[in-house]
Amino acid sequence: MDPLERLLAERACERLVLDFVHRLDLGEPASVAGLFTEHGVWEWPPPGDGRRSVGRAELRAYFGARPPDKLSRRVMSNIRVTLTSPDTAEATSYFTTYRVEGWTGDMLPAGPPVQVGHYEDEFRRVNGQWLLAHRRLHLPFGGPTPQAPTSPGP
Repeated sequence: MDPLERLLAERACERLVLDFVHRLDLGEPASVAGLFTEHGVWEWPPPGDGRRSVGRAELRAYFGARPPDKLSRRVMSNIRVTLTSPDTAEATSYFTTYRVEGWTGDMLPAGPPVQVGHYEDEFRRVNGQWLLAHRRLHLPFGGPTPQAPTSPGP
């Protein structure tokens, strides 16, 4: 693989990492399923009770069930993509999540993050398009998601 092809492949995988969180935070959460291969896998903790969704239908159902009053913003960093072949790659990326339940559209005071962790990803190029084949969420730091504060009455 020549250097330009390698750079384009790495950038396509980095873009998937960013598109994933953008769709969850600002887009249509169910559309995250389209970033995965047909039989893509999403795994997440808690420790000892790991869960997973396999395939686009399960992924669409899982992410599409996100309540509309859940406000979140994820900050991504340290995205490190490694090509393992011309059609496969791996990546590790760090994230920090700010989230509240019960959001009504009002501006909220900034609180501490509710999660700090990393994703471990496997990518596959399918018909010329890079997609997530497997995404694992690791949460060494996490806490409860707070409820949005209620507005004082009139």
